[in-house]
Amino acid sequence: MTTLIKLENVHKIYELDGGEVPALNGISLSINKGDFVALIGPSGSGKSTAMNLVGCLDLASKGEIYLKEHNIKHLSESDLAQIRGKQIGFIFQVFNLIPSLTALENVALPMAFQNVPRNIRLKRAHNLLEQVGLGDRIKHLPNQLSGGQIQRVAIARALINDPEIILADEPTGNLDTKTGDEIMKLLYDLNKKGKTIILVTHNPDLTKLANKVIRLKDGKLVGS
Repeated sequence: MTTLIKLENVHKIYELDGGEVPALNGISLSINKGDFVALIGPSGSGKSTAMNLVGCLDLASKGEIYLKEHNIKHLSESDLAQIRGKQIGFIFQVFNLIPSLTALENVALPMAFQNVPRNIRLKRAHNLLEQVGLGDRIKHLPNQLSGGQIQRVAIARALINDPEIILADEPTGNLDTKTGDEIMKLLYDLNKKGKTIILVTHNPDLTKLANKVIRLKDGKLVGS
């Protein structure tokens, strides 16, 4: 198995007015290419902090984080931005779509930052929206879509640059059970097509599709 992500004795400490607040306390783990990983823990366990570190949105206070062969603390901000743009797709609980853009434009947007010509990015965005069942909604604004449809747009957007890794932070948190199940099935299907999925959740029911479950509590690994 090819190791995509490796954390070695990683700590994250936030400096606040009241002093230091530890969020992660020496966690070590490996994620292989093609894994479907569920990172689970209660609020305050450190799971979102771990996701931010893996997603190159933040840097560890201590310890080593490797993305493929790269130790990310040795990379420049421009290198990290390229990794975020090309190798990692992000799906968030709050969707983060731009209200004034259509579904098609929202999905195509990340490709604009990679200087891809407009006609190419719109064609790929159209294809992805069809893949997630929204081929007839490409001209709709976010406020014209249901919660499940909006999350499907967000998933298509996460896939636009064909990343190896999908980070999904509570992707069903704002959805009803039926719609949430549909989104999880979509993530499962993406995993079967070769995408590495890292799901961050507090809900044990969402771990059933994962081949690896990592549990955090108080910033420490408590089981996997």
